[in-house]
Amino acid sequence: MSDNTEQNDAAAEAAGNEIQITILGQYIKDLSFENPTPAQTIQKLSTEQPSMNINVNLNAQQVGEDIYEVDLKVTATAQANEETAFVAELLYSGLFGIKNLPENQLQPFLMVEAPRQIFPFARRILSDVTRDGGFPPLMLEPIDFAGLYQQQLAQANAQNEAAAGEDDIVVN
Repeated sequence: MSDNTEQNDAAAEAAGNEIQITILGQYIKDLSFENPTPAQTIQKLSTEQPSMNINVNLNAQQVGEDIYEVDLKVTATAQANEETAFVAELLYSGLFGIKNLPENQLQPFLMVEAPRQIFPFARRILSDVTRDGGFPPLMLEPIDFAGLYQQQLAQANAQNEAAAGEDDIVVN
């Protein structure tokens, strides 16, 4: 009997230390669609291809014990010549429950995997809102969040090295 009890205790302890990640919810925090001159713009776009500018920003913060909120902000601006056709801005968030994830893996998860999980929903919302605004649906390409994260780390390291270089004392 004691062998079974020890095995059960070991199994319970192992289960208690397993990494647990759950998506607790997803939601729109802010959604904006601006169409400054719809009649003129729609006429122009029937003969011209608009230029698109897409910006993506990420933010993550702890909002409770083992609960993190990840914000994905996408701003899409379409221009025909010098005139703005539309500006669509979405702040879409996911709430993640995270237990037993090693500290060195938390930031990469929050900035790579979590946005990857919520991105398809944000993409659909932006597609729908641009279509409902009288334009062709905005079809965003998948985003390489791992590449963006690596780029941010490289920039942060370069800035830290530059700051460290400024602090060096030069003796003549």
